[in-house]
Amino acid sequence: MSAEAPTSTIDGAAETTGAIGVVRLALADIKLAHTVFAMPFAVLASFLALTAGGVTPDWGRFAGQLALVVLCMIFARTWAMLVNRVADHAIDRDNPRTKKRAMASGRMRVRDGVLLALASAGAFLICCALFWVFFDNPWPTFLGAPTLLWIAFYSYTKRFTFLCHVFLGGALAFSPIAAAIAINPSALTSTPALWFIAGMVLFWVAGFDVAYALQDLDYDREVGLASIPATFGWKGALWVSRGFHVIAFALLVAAWRSDPRLTLLFGAAVTLVGALLVYEHTILHRRGIAGLPMAFFTINGVVSCVLGVMGSVDVLIAG
Repeated sequence: MSAEAPTSTIDGAAETTGAIGVVRLALADIKLAHTVFAMPFAVLASFLALTAGGVTPDWGRFAGQLALVVLCMIFARTWAMLVNRVADHAIDRDNPRTKKRAMASGRMRVRDGVLLALASAGAFLICCALFWVFFDNPWPTFLGAPTLLWIAFYSYTKRFTFLCHVFLGGALAFSPIAAAIAINPSALTSTPALWFIAGMVLFWVAGFDVAYALQDLDYDREVGLASIPATFGWKGALWVSRGFHVIAFALLVAAWRSDPRLTLLFGAAVTLVGALLVYEHTILHRRGIAGLPMAFFTINGVVSCVLGVMGSVDVLIAG
């Protein structure tokens, strides 16, 4: 990538070649702001791990740890999304919904996408290593590379299984577990709520990804890609999505009831999330694909933020 930002034309699309232009284009294409779907759960898990077992928190130390957790989340998601765009650029080019994506349209070279993905992976691994350097915790360093492989694997699952949505949920579900390991590894054995929250994230993400995939039902069937909508049809997919969200809500209630630090505030958030999930599926039932922007982006962003903020405040009050 050069320091300048000239453009050339490839198949009628203006190709961005400058380093700054490529980075901006990539970040816009992968919608960095959508890190909000998983970030609040990593933050909540960090607070839960900090005071697990009644440990008196060292807030100065925690501030540095939390900053690294946030950076790891940003770099890990950037890596995973760029791998997705690279892996699917040929598929995206023929899909009416995705043909305007940067690499699919030719505005960004696949080579540049690979370089940015590797740079994000490197930055993630450096942040993982800093937990060992500054906080005497080697686990993020040991688990960094396997984590990158796991969250990138989702991009290839639609080629062989309709459970690709569950793999996506599993990739995001690892965020609270990874955050807890980074803050206090022993919390995984003393704080069942962490596992319930991870399970909730898995089924919550899988549920809304099934609904989101309804947009590609016809195209997936045409080219032989696997998805729950392509396998079970429109109505079947909606019922699977609802079922996943029922499981997610049950796990969320279990997280609330399993940890005495999660009290009234988190309970209010759980109640609100239940209502929002019902509202989300009401929108999808009434409006179909037209309701996806509201159901997918707005409501699910609110769900994650409300749970993360209210849960973290609850833990702060209890600690």
